[in-house]
Amino acid sequence: MKNIHYFGIRHHGVGSTKRLLSALDRLQPKKVLIEGASDCTELLPLLAHAQMRPPVALLAYANEFLECHIYYPFANFSPEYQAVLWAINHGAEVAFIDLPVSVTLAGQIEQMQNLKEEMEQELNDELDNKDDLKDELKEKIENDLENNSKSDLENNLENNSKSDLENNLENELDNELNDNQQELIQLRLDPIGMIGRLAGYDDGESFWNDVVEQSAVDDVAVFGAVHEMMRALRQKVLDEKVADHDSDTDGDDYREAFMRQEIRRHAKDTDECVAVVCGAWHVPALSPDFALTQDGKVMTYTAKSDTALLKNLPKKLPTSKFKTTWIPYTSPRLAKVGQGYGYGAGVDAPMWYQHLWENSTNVHENWLTKIATALRKRGHVISTASVIEATCLAQSLTLVRGRRAVGFEELCEAVVACLCFGERVLWQTIADEILLGKDVGGIPDDLPLAPLLEDLERLKKQTKLKAEATPKEVDFDLRSEIGLKKSHLMHRLAILGVPWGEPRHTGSSRGTFRERWEICWQAEFAVSLIENLVYGNTIFEASSNRLSEKIAQTDELGELAKHVQTALEAGLDKSAMTGVQRLSEQATHTDNVLTLLGSLSPLIHLERYGTARKVALDKVGELVYELTVKASVGLPFAIKNINDDEADDYHRHIVDVHGALKLSQNDELMDVWWQALGEISGELLARGGQSGHWRIVGLASRLLYQSERLTADELTTTLQKTLSPTVGASQSARFFEGFFSGATDQLLYDKPLLTTLETWLLALDETDFTEYLPLFRRVFGHLDSHERKRLLEMIFGRGGADDVFVHHEDLAEFWQIHVRQLVGLLG
Repeated sequence: MKNIHYFGIRHHGVGSTKRLLSALDRLQPKKVLIEGASDCTELLPLLAHAQMRPPVALLAYANEFLECHIYYPFANFSPEYQAVLWAINHGAEVAFIDLPVSVTLAGQIEQMQNLKEEMEQELNDELDNKDDLKDELKEKIENDLENNSKSDLENNLENNSKSDLENNLENELDNELNDNQQELIQLRLDPIGMIGRLAGYDDGESFWNDVVEQSAVDDVAVFGAVHEMMRALRQKVLDEKVADHDSDTDGDDYREAFMRQEIRRHAKDTDECVAVVCGAWHVPALSPDFALTQDGKVMTYTAKSDTALLKNLPKKLPTSKFKTTWIPYTSPRLAKVGQGYGYGAGVDAPMWYQHLWENSTNVHENWLTKIATALRKRGHVISTASVIEATCLAQSLTLVRGRRAVGFEELCEAVVACLCFGERVLWQTIADEILLGKDVGGIPDDLPLAPLLEDLERLKKQTKLKAEATPKEVDFDLRSEIGLKKSHLMHRLAILGVPWGEPRHTGSSRGTFRERWEICWQAEFAVSLIENLVYGNTIFEASSNRLSEKIAQTDELGELAKHVQTALEAGLDKSAMTGVQRLSEQATHTDNVLTLLGSLSPLIHLERYGTARKVALDKVGELVYELTVKASVGLPFAIKNINDDEADDYHRHIVDVHGALKLSQNDELMDVWWQALGEISGELLARGGQSGHWRIVGLASRLLYQSERLTADELTTTLQKTLSPTVGASQSARFFEGFFSGATDQLLYDKPLLTTLETWLLALDETDFTEYLPLFRRVFGHLDSHERKRLLEMIFGRGGADDVFVHHEDLAEFWQIHVRQLVGLLG
């Protein structure tokens, strides 16, 4: 056991990595033991594969509980990754020595099931006690009201005051305890970072760079200094736990006990040098040379005590119940490691670490040049002199602060001052690109993966799509075979809950043969794909089965139409046919006009889409005709006696269907639709609007007028009847909203319409006018400033509007009353 050398590293720390490699070269150990899941050791040789390209992550997941999974990420500059490569290249044995994933996953499953049981129990208890609590509370209130005398109330006030004081003291104590707890948590999560902050650094890496990277101390000896520092920190944590009488065993205790057992096992097999690479935090619990003390005694750990402790661990999962593999990782995700991934070792700026790893000379000058280049690409003028000034400023800041070398924070401040001209916002526009990067790792072609992951890798090569970690817009030409394949892949992944791409609207000029997507790969998509293995082993099969399942579970026609649209976009013809059949079945049993209207718009777009993609959808055309007739016949009757909220729904669906039918260019369908709108506008209005909602009557009248199926004279008559003083103000307002919502720009060139509207407005008394101001704001709200100005000029008779506008003689007396409301309304 004497020939064991411990190397306490900072996870993903570049300084640790370079020092570690130098120490390994000097010691030439025959075994390299690394902090990592011990049952994943067999995967380590793959890291040396020629096609393995960091960042990558070791993924472990439970087959039956896919929400239980673990990532262990590795970057090119990670000490563990480089230690593995060193061992393989030098013929040394390499192994992981931490808790197996079979145990960790078993613990996650157990924890999840316990939490679920607790929640169910709490819910049942809450339901059981609900009535009892009501009775107790009622009885208590009644007793308090009956029995409380003046003296009782005074006593209560005194007691409350005392309790308030006590509570305040308790809160202060709790805050102090919370501060202590937070300090201990920070010590555990990032001990080096906390020491760095205590030493006056902004981050642990700057501190580490000074004391480790820039130190002239021997490579092996410097680790001894780090271990001594960790021993002091852990001693503080231990003393706090003893003082608080906290004897609970935490996760580190189990992990460190297991690592000690593994180290003993491996050390028995050789008398040669053994290197143990682990987080610096763990060294005091692993190495007897840096052991902690308790009650004045040095803490010792024996194989017997460690075995006894490990008996409390969950029973590990059988090998058939979990899987492990390597997956590509991304550089931005390395910056989020502290949010529940791997060992919680956060890396704030992975590309800065990568830069430090790759550059040994002119480090700071090259970094500033890289930033200047990024700014120039965005159109900013950055001179060479500015880069030189930034270099000098960073060096000056280092001298003022008494540091050994220029650090990350000095460079950042110099960049903002000299390259961004003091504008931090400008720096933020490139910060993600510079600090996080967009690197995505690569894995060997022959690496055994989950079937869906293998299929994705195959499709990525086939479509020549690259997984990048930063958003990027791409266009797919659906007329080309490869463009169609790309589109199908994106849509199929979306069905599986893997949004590699988000569709972007391209505008009408691009037609239906081109799609624009914003693509961005995230490491957790791998787990999402694995969760879909229940649906099939290929992305085509899984997406088809999952969408077919959704179709079978959906009854609403509009949702079914959307599912069919999705199936067509994803190239899943079988699912599309299943959806069309389901639509037909559900339509025969649906008489609700609102539901029919809701399904028509997506169905009409579906029919057009099928035509563009040369997909045979004859049944869809038949279904559109059937539903259009059914909805048109029922619409005039359906809008009887509906409330305002229902009218909002009808208004929205009628506008959607009208637009879709016009795009379909189907004269037969439009004739049926025009007949329904004409009945609503004509016959219902003739009966005084008592048979339909006035807002829908207004909408139908406007659609007919805009399509020249209602003449100007007929419209004037309709408006005069509807907006006359004999009709209730609330009904007129509803008609006004239905007619003008989304069509107020017509007032800019339709003088009879504007004149009729003004007549109605002048007839309103002040109370009604004020009450309808919010309505006017809603209706006119979409006009831009230019359109509002033109409308005001027409109202005021300016800007050449006199020849098209009829002034009212009595307008002056109303003007003073309404001027403020008009200005507020029209901006």
